[in-house]
Amino acid sequence: MTVKPSTGPPARQPRWGGSPQAPFDSADSPSGLGFAQGRLKPTGHLIAFEGLDQSGKQTQAERLLAAFRAGGHRAEFLTFPEYKTAIGTEIGHALQGERDYAPDTLQLLYIANRFEFRPRISSWLDEGTMVVCDRYLASSIAYGEAQGVDPHWLSAIQRHLPQPSLTLLLDIPPDASLHRKKVARDKFERDLSLLGRVRESYVRQAKEGVRWVHLDGQQDKDAVSAAVLSAVRSQLGLL
Repeated sequence: MTVKPSTGPPARQPRWGGSPQAPFDSADSPSGLGFAQGRLKPTGHLIAFEGLDQSGKQTQAERLLAAFRAGGHRAEFLTFPEYKTAIGTEIGHALQGERDYAPDTLQLLYIANRFEFRPRISSWLDEGTMVVCDRYLASSIAYGEAQGVDPHWLSAIQRHLPQPSLTLLLDIPPDASLHRKKVARDKFERDLSLLGRVRESYVRQAKEGVRWVHLDGQQDKDAVSAAVLSAVRSQLGLL
């Protein structure tokens, strides 16, 4: 497990852009519910799981969700893209080869799909809810960058989305992704060269980003779960 070193208390990343907020301080709450300093209101956090398809994101996200609820936290789960919306339906058509969008246009659709959920996510966070996401902001950067789209632009146009408190990269090589799912793969999943570039972008983001943890996704599921819980405890003071 690779954790980017910190020189002091971790600064909370802003939900709407701008300067970091006050540091996390779960010590203010004897129950460890992550209460914000000077308030009785609990602090909500967004934890995003990232990685190639078949890296175990959904499994680990659901396990973390269950751990939060077992620990007395309110917790909600989202997976992106959400295909049930109009924008999500269009993304689904594109992934099945029924639409031919340029890479930047397709990533704009992915980002718009997240903006559809911005009010809901913000409301949950304001209520002190833990929001667990299977894919989030970094996916557009990774897949867009792998197709030649400017990663800085992709980051900038997502700055008004609620920002993650923690991003967990479940890292596996492209051939492991193929081995775990050999049929019914979409156009991205079939392109191993593209997946290699996606992985490179994810690793770069984990090295350069704030509050990322890089985990070995090829480990046994229980070992990955233990590493996830360790990261949440060390980075956010929860569980």
